[in-house]
Amino acid sequence: MNKMLAIILLLTVSSGCFAQTVGKVDKKTKEFSIDPGQKVNYMVFGYRFANATTEKYICFSSNQDVERANINLPLGSYFDTDGLPPGAKIKYLGVAGTFGKMSFTTGGGKTTIIYLPKSCYVIK
Repeated sequence: MNKMLAIILLLTVSSGCFAQTVGKVDKKTKEFSIDPGQKVNYMVFGYRFANATTEKYICFSSNQDVERANINLPLGSYFDTDGLPPGAKIKYLGVAGTFGKMSFTTGGGKTTIIYLPKSCYVIK
């Protein structure tokens, strides 16, 4: 029984973006992006640490209700990376277990480290 609960918990936590690859990292520039107008429903959270049980810092979602519900996250919530504040960028720094370590830099130059599930993006 405990093993089954552990497996269910693991699957729930690891499916943070509903198994949809919606983002991409440019191999050359290391910049992370989510294109607007995708035909799939998605919800991607960026976490404070490389663990889905830690504080959520940012949300990307195709659903307006989810986007509104997460507006109070420290870095905000968006439909895609085109909606980020002017000058803001997300750069890929490397792998951290099942997460990608990213730096979120504001237009003013302030940098925050976040972790996005690797299953939610591809490196091209």
